Amino acid sequence: MSKKFPDFEIHFYERIVQERPDYGDALILLAEAYTARGDHEKGLSVDLHLARLYPNDANIHYNLACSLALVGRKDESLDTIRHAIELGYRDFHHLKKDADLKSLHDDARFDELIHKSVKS
Repeated sequence: MSKKFPDFEIHFYERIVQERPDYGDALILLAEAYTARGDHEKGLSVDLHLARLYPNDANIHYNLACSLALVGRKDESLDTIRHAIELGYRDFHHLKKDADLKSLHDDARFDELIHKSVKS
């Protein structure tokens, strides 16, 4: 996805999703485009829809946790990260560095969650 042209991509993926509301690949790219443009609430809405479509997908739930963090819903974000880890998410290095989770990086619960998960 081009960060220079998120409006074009948003328009493109919105048209696809309008015709096929449960098309996962288009929804994922639409959520990313919304986030790139700074429309975090819209990105969150799409990520919530994706989590309902793919309840057992660790990456979908990780992305949902990022969207929740971006809109200031820290507790829900932490719960969703925990769930993503339970589903198999294991990229802890990325998790600690992800700018979308910046609001959690100084939270002791975030560090504890990572520490416990790395040991498992």
